[in-house]
Amino acid sequence: MWANTIMSNYSVQVKNLEKIYRSGAVTVRALEGVSFTLKEGDFAAIVGPSGSGKSTLMNILGTIDRPTAGEVYIDGMATSKMNNDQLAAFRNKKLGFIFQAYNLIVGLSAEKNVELPLMIGPQPPSERTEKADRLLSSLGLAARLKMKPTRLSGGEQQRVAIARALVNDPTLILADEPTGNLDTKSGDEVIKLLKQISKEKNVTIVMVTHNLDITKHCDKIIHIRDGRMERQEVMK
Repeated sequence: MWANTIMSNYSVQVKNLEKIYRSGAVTVRALEGVSFTLKEGDFAAIVGPSGSGKSTLMNILGTIDRPTAGEVYIDGMATSKMNNDQLAAFRNKKLGFIFQAYNLIVGLSAEKNVELPLMIGPQPPSERTEKADRLLSSLGLAARLKMKPTRLSGGEQQRVAIARALVNDPTLILADEPTGNLDTKSGDEVIKLLKQISKEKNVTIVMVTHNLDITKHCDKIIHIRDGRMERQEVMK
């Protein structure tokens, strides 16, 4: 199904990534020559000041935007070469997303929110529910399956969002400020949970954060400034 595939030992390869926005005579270089690699099970943080290019990089990693030049390979697959239909299928199968504001559907239970990514696939409803329940229970939410988001704490809502990101067994999970709406205790619990998930499920997690305190749990920290990768820190 996927064209332009390469053999690779990395789950994520970012090669000489550039993104240029043009509006009339104005040219903005949002990314310039960004390159890095991540292995299965890596938990990485992208940090940098506002306007540094973090969001642009995450949008390209998430196949929401396309690079002007360079390439992102996920599981050895060149994402910029896919058409829109291929990208939609790839995004549902290979990627999971966690957001600062949780982005749960308030009219649905925790269980049904987690089932959502499975609904376009071939699994029967009973199997979807069983998988959602199993994931939520593994994240400490066995007693919250039928509750709607408004009855859950912020930390519990983020755990539901994490379960939803995991339900399709993705290669890569992208977390955008996952602790931004949480208190310190709940945020620390969520970060430790993400670290545990990356190792136990061997899934690569990339997190954007302004909170440098939580990056101590990461394997790699990628510093972005003015669209360029300033440096990498390997924490192992």
